[in-house]
Amino acid sequence: MRSFFSFLFQPRHQRQTRLGTRTWNEHLGIRAFLLAIAIGPALLLATTTIVNAAFEIPEGERITNIIVIGRGIPLKEKYELFDPNIGRNFDLKNLWIRADLRVRPEYRNNLCFGGGIGGGGNCNNPLGIANHFTGNANDSFVQQMTRLGIGYDISPDVNLYFEFIDSRTWGGNGDPINHTCAPALNTGRSACSLGIRAGYMLVRNFAGVPGLGIKAGRQYLVFGDQSLLGHFDWANTGFSFDGIMAQYGTSFMDSSFGWFRLAETDLPQGAALGSGGPNINPVTGLPVTGQARNAHGDVDMLVLYNQIKVVPWSLIEPFYIYYKNNLGSTDVRAQGLGTPKHGNQTRHVIGNRIAVKKSGFDFSNELVYQFGQMGDTGGTTEPCGATGNQTKCLHISAWATRNWIGYTFYDWAWKPRFALNFDYASGDGRANCTLNPAYGTCSTANTFENLYPTNHIHMGYMDVQGWKNTLTWSANFQARPTRDDHIEVWYTNLNLANAQDNWYRASQGVYVFSKVGNTTKHLGDELDFTWTHLFMDGKLAFQTSFSYLFTGPYIRENLGTSKNQTWAYAQLWLNF
Repeated sequence: MRSFFSFLFQPRHQRQTRLGTRTWNEHLGIRAFLLAIAIGPALLLATTTIVNAAFEIPEGERITNIIVIGRGIPLKEKYELFDPNIGRNFDLKNLWIRADLRVRPEYRNNLCFGGGIGGGGNCNNPLGIANHFTGNANDSFVQQMTRLGIGYDISPDVNLYFEFIDSRTWGGNGDPINHTCAPALNTGRSACSLGIRAGYMLVRNFAGVPGLGIKAGRQYLVFGDQSLLGHFDWANTGFSFDGIMAQYGTSFMDSSFGWFRLAETDLPQGAALGSGGPNINPVTGLPVTGQARNAHGDVDMLVLYNQIKVVPWSLIEPFYIYYKNNLGSTDVRAQGLGTPKHGNQTRHVIGNRIAVKKSGFDFSNELVYQFGQMGDTGGTTEPCGATGNQTKCLHISAWATRNWIGYTFYDWAWKPRFALNFDYASGDGRANCTLNPAYGTCSTANTFENLYPTNHIHMGYMDVQGWKNTLTWSANFQARPTRDDHIEVWYTNLNLANAQDNWYRASQGVYVFSKVGNTTKHLGDELDFTWTHLFMDGKLAFQTSFSYLFTGPYIRENLGTSKNQTWAYAQLWLNF
């Protein structure tokens, strides 16, 4: 036995055996064959005596069908005798970490302007008269976000990164002894707070191509002004995406192209291997309908984003996004055709962003057009046919524009900045056609789809408006009284683009259903006052804000109330 293993593992310069002067490839084939025999069943190894370790094949014969197990995992954990020990190349200087801790109490008075709030965050039902839910939606709560990021640079071109996040609401566990998960939801899924915000490998100069990078795994998508794809760090969880992104950079242009799986319906989260689970709705956790019952009822997104850098003082960013939702028409549609990420749709998004900065002057313009097809909810009177028919018969034609222009007086003591903003996003007068016959028959789906943005930074801090059926004007003033202090005053004039479509919040769900025949568009006027103070060279920040929303005629016409809304928060954010 000793001579057998000596033959298999002896150094190359000692491999002169009774095989004589055969070539190295022949030696390798013989050794691989003998190795396959040697690591057979343990019982066979224990009871068999190998007499002639140096097995010889007939002259001129070769072993061409050696049975091997694919080694697709480099440096796997050692469980075979000849496997290398992992971790020997670890170097502490290549390890780096980052962390955040944020605590934010919030208070909101008259969330629904003197009425109650519905289960979907809406203040009324889609009816033909002014209405609001009974009650009074005032609330206060405290949220805490904890993040820990761990990175390791295997080489200058290869990096691993993991970011753990814990999102919790104080008292949300319901019991001081329950530190991780709240009670199970109606769907039976536990409401755990600990998760992985990011986990990816980044390979630069991939395959030896200078400037080509590959990022695979859960990652952030932050492009442009975050109008369509952003980190949404204002939320206590934020956005992250599972997929792969290829990036290629030159002196002329940087390009990013990625595929991301947004919903997987037939493979449960954390499944050990393979498909085989029942198809479920990733939003509700319930069985799905229609086409989503098969193995292809998933949601995918392709992103192509470019940044042209050769124009002086400017960035030009043309992009294309493909959004494909294979869930059934009845799976994601609770708030009509304007439901965020409505089921059974194919949406193409083309756009361009221009950003200019010269001395104290700055300007940005973003223009986006969306087209494609979508299905309705399958009612017998709808154009797409009876329930179960997954035809995409509704035409999508939506567009939006975002514009900022500002000037910063860098020579002044407080470095004040004055800016103006105009936002527009299209709506559809028949967005409620599947909820109430009084709204008419479905024919189009032209409500702009906001995708995955950071709306909080664009249309007022109260988050009462998304980039969706909106026409918004605003004026903004910012200044730095000291090196560590920042103040901001923001006025926003809020209107609907289409009076028959709904009012959508920054979270993109319906805030108020417009009544049948509504003609008023002015929602109200928002004022925001914000102060930020930085400590420890910016590693610690305290911020507080107070906002007031003056009721407009739309609220009085559709909710039957004239009460105003107030909102305030304070947050302490530590990061390193």
